[in-house]
Amino acid sequence: MRQQLMWIAWPAFLVAGLLEILVFAMVDPQDLHGFGGQRLEISRQAVYTVAFFVFWGLAMVSSVLTLLLARSPVEINQR
Repeated sequence: MRQQLMWIAWPAFLVAGLLEILVFAMVDPQDLHGFGGQRLEISRQAVYTVAFFVFWGLAMVSSVLTLLLARSPVEINQR
C-alpha cells in the first residue's frame, strides 16, 4: 500500500512543480481575476501555494487512474 501511494504521490509532486514553473512563467498572480471580473485580493505566495496543491491533486488523480487501468483482471477479482 505504501509503495502504491508513493507511485501516485511522487510523480504527481514532480509534475505539479513543473506545471507551477511553466504556468507562472507566463502568468502574473497579481493579474488574476475572479469569476465576477473582480481582481483577486490575495498575495502572490497564496496564489502559488493554492495553484501548486491544485496541480498536485490533479496529477494524483491522473496517477491513480493510471494505476487502476494498469491492473490485471486477476488483481481486480482477488479483492
